[in-house]
Amino acid sequence: MTRLPTIALLLVLALPGTSHAWSALGHRLVGELAERHLEPAARREVTALLEGEAEPTLAGVSTWADELRGSELGRKTARWHYVNFPTGTCDYVPERDCPNGDCVIGAIERQRALLADRSQPRETRRDALKFLVHFVGDVHQPMHAGNRNDKGGNDYQISLRTPIEPESYARARYRDGVMGTNLHSIWDYYVLRSLGLEQPAYAKRLDALPWPPQDTPSSPPEAWALESCRLIDARGLYPETHVMQHDYLDRMRPLAEQRVRQAAWRLAALLNATLRP
Repeated sequence: MTRLPTIALLLVLALPGTSHAWSALGHRLVGELAERHLEPAARREVTALLEGEAEPTLAGVSTWADELRGSELGRKTARWHYVNFPTGTCDYVPERDCPNGDCVIGAIERQRALLADRSQPRETRRDALKFLVHFVGDVHQPMHAGNRNDKGGNDYQISLRTPIEPESYARARYRDGVMGTNLHSIWDYYVLRSLGLEQPAYAKRLDALPWPPQDTPSSPPEAWALESCRLIDARGLYPETHVMQHDYLDRMRPLAEQRVRQAAWRLAALLNATLRP
């Protein structure tokens, strides 16, 4: 009995998901790993700024920027999660790619300045910290710096055969182990989830690797976005067909883990430099 009708139906039904880079797991990993590498002064400042939060850690606030979606602030900051480059290029022109600073590169630079300014109200600096934890994670997710004119892979539909529990938006399109989704969600959710580890075990595994991560030069946020963009073609992130097997997740997981570790290292370095007395 052929599966093709099922796959075709799933491709039709698979609608673009929301762009929550790395999902909660990836963002929390970035936050936890970064916090492990904070200097004492930065750690004290982070602790003071996050006092009163439900989970007053970098991991605990790492998904706050995504949780704003649907609110007035969420709508205002929607473009701060990504940057789009012209089709086939990975060249950054601020006036073209980030008008008025409304992209992830501009957002990181702006929120860092607010965090560094001790004359700002505590609430402003607290929110700047929470934004930074999230956006540094976002910019290291390759699909948040895309160049394919498909909304960072949201419009690139995928039929995925996997035993992984689908994310909530894809659950209605899950039939007989085949899921209708899109390439952005593959990278947001499934690549890291495919290992089957929860945050504590995953963080321990990634932290045991050498620091700093390989190929992690000190560089500005613009360079982080360009790295993500160039990886899309250099590492073949777009599959040859819209029908994807689970082995794609296994092949891409080391790259995703590398990007999480790079994000964590750079976030720690950014906070250490910004919060020094």
